[in-house]
Amino acid sequence: MTEFTDKVKGVLISTALGDALGAPVEKLTYQEIKEKYGRVESLETKWYKQELGKDVNKGRQRGHGIVTDDTLMTLALCNVYNIEKRHVDAYDMANEFVKEIAFRKRYIPEFGREDMIIERLFYPEKHIFLRHTLANCEPREGGYGNMINCGAAMYIAPVGIVNAGNPKAAYDEAILFAMGHQTSYGLEAAGVLAACVAKAFEPGVTVENVVQTAIDYAKDGTREAIVAITDEARKLKGETRSFDEVIATFHKAIQPYSPMRDDVSRRLEKVGVPSNHYTPSRLGSIEELPLALGFIVYNDGAYYPSLYDGINSGRDTDSIGVMIGVVLGAMYGVSIINSEDIALLQSANQLDFDTITENFRETALSIIHKDMDKMEIVKSILD
Repeated sequence: MTEFTDKVKGVLISTALGDALGAPVEKLTYQEIKEKYGRVESLETKWYKQELGKDVNKGRQRGHGIVTDDTLMTLALCNVYNIEKRHVDAYDMANEFVKEIAFRKRYIPEFGREDMIIERLFYPEKHIFLRHTLANCEPREGGYGNMINCGAAMYIAPVGIVNAGNPKAAYDEAILFAMGHQTSYGLEAAGVLAACVAKAFEPGVTVENVVQTAIDYAKDGTREAIVAITDEARKLKGETRSFDEVIATFHKAIQPYSPMRDDVSRRLEKVGVPSNHYTPSRLGSIEELPLALGFIVYNDGAYYPSLYDGINSGRDTDSIGVMIGVVLGAMYGVSIINSEDIALLQSANQLDFDTITENFRETALSIIHKDMDKMEIVKSILD
């Protein structure tokens, strides 16, 4: 296996791993996870909603290695690249990506059956179908009016792969594609994470190289939130602190940019109450990306400790896990992942990562080689 293939596989499996680790405890607070589980460090974790019944769970199942929409949409984007075999933009969001999520059946692990991915998606991801297929919008305006969340960032890693070693190109392509889904700091996070993944493919790359890339490309509140969290992470590394104190410090640092705190659920009593939650803002940031980078810095890039800290921190645990996973998966490759975790992820989700990796690796290499050929033309002009 070449180093590039190893890293591609590392990113794709790490997406599923971070997703599946965090899914059973998603939306619980840090304290609730601590009280119910102690500390989650296994794919075999039981979903906290499992005993509530099918009506509450809407027929879904989680835990024991099952992935969510983060992974399904990541693989859908891989399929778009496999079909188009070129760089993508908002028009591809409106066309092929819509087909992937709304017209082509896939195995949905949470349902235990084949269905359209859209049947599993949260409302801001269903917005893609609403805007592009029902409203027939101009594709580059697809993100307008959407709830601002991490939805675009959570599946954007394939953009980093097809731009491996070129973070600026990854940032630009992620923005051009995801603007069909998100705006404001939700869109910005997608661009920054794609840049981080592209940077992480470089030989000998360090955690600080990746963080600096994030800071270099991030704008407005996203940049300030990443700086705030990673600065705190560096300070905490040299101190003897309990994990309670680490989480309290991180959550305090992110609060000016994402003021929801632990109040992430939608309830009847919140309807009609004015707030700035999930609305466009040059001062705001999603929580997941800055926290993911913070846990990576805090753990000096250690793979499993970073993942475990991220998914035990509470709130949007599966997407935090995904964002940690794709950066470190690109840095270290698939060899860093326990074989038993890979086996469970494949069986629980009916995924063949060897085939998925081979198909997407070929696509990514083709796109990268075309870019290299274009650079040769540029060189010839300059010569």
